[in-house]
Amino acid sequence: MPWSRIISGIIAIALALVATLLGGWYFTIAIAVVVFLGQEEYFNLVRARGIVPAAKTTMFVSQALLVICNVNVTLADAVMPIAGTLICFYLLFQPKMATIADISASIMGLFYVGYLSSYWVRLRTLDSVATSNLPLGGYWPTDWTNILQEKSFASLPQGLTLTVLTFFCIWATDIGAYVFGKFFGKTRLSDISPKKTVEGAVFGIIATIAVAVAGAYYLHLPQFLFTGVALGLLIGIASLLGDLTESMLKRDAGVKDSGQLIPGHGGILDRTDSYIFTAPLVYYFVTLLLPLIANI
Repeated sequence: MPWSRIISGIIAIALALVATLLGGWYFTIAIAVVVFLGQEEYFNLVRARGIVPAAKTTMFVSQALLVICNVNVTLADAVMPIAGTLICFYLLFQPKMATIADISASIMGLFYVGYLSSYWVRLRTLDSVATSNLPLGGYWPTDWTNILQEKSFASLPQGLTLTVLTFFCIWATDIGAYVFGKFFGKTRLSDISPKKTVEGAVFGIIATIAVAVAGAYYLHLPQFLFTGVALGLLIGIASLLGDLTESMLKRDAGVKDSGQLIPGHGGILDRTDSYIFTAPLVYYFVTLLLPLIANI
């Protein structure tokens, strides 16, 4: 593995963890930058197919969605139909008549990169108001002496611990699938991504479940064994599907990487594809299913 890939990966992980720890507007701004760059890459892929999307309008409403998610989560879902209306309005009144592909690609850019990514902001904002101790809604632990001890996790914001746990699970999926698939993979998983193997995918999901069970135990989640297995399975499958979806987009556009922004890794979408479908599933697992599990 080239040093440029290792160094850029370490820097990206460090920035992600710091932004996640701070939360509030700090985390929202970090996600907004990723969404902006990701949508630029997505629309470049779309344009490679001769499609003319409403890129600027879509990128603007996506940023507005992230702001609203941080201010009032309950209003966030109202943005989606309004944003879709604005995109169609823009395309319908262009000098050149828009096509079905133009409209579809624009709405897909809003949903795939903007709307789904907004759930990271929603997940991190859980319990953020009660625990904020920095300007701009940020948070910083006041006692680092016990931060690695089990009892300290209860004092951390729920949104912080669950977001970090989700990150760890995604990393476990990627690393486990890559390492095991490289040395033991023999069965091709899909023609969409020829390098991925069934063996690697299965081991990646198993690694994710192990991390999720450990996280559920240390975070004192209800029915930790069942919760950890269910959460790990959910994240592992969602991460794999996100990876394959982005590979399908690149294959259709006829490119190897979505961009060249990150040395040794390609573009933003190449590094965040595993995160796109994961956030909404984890968010609803935590807000809808976890309370039901607690009552079992």
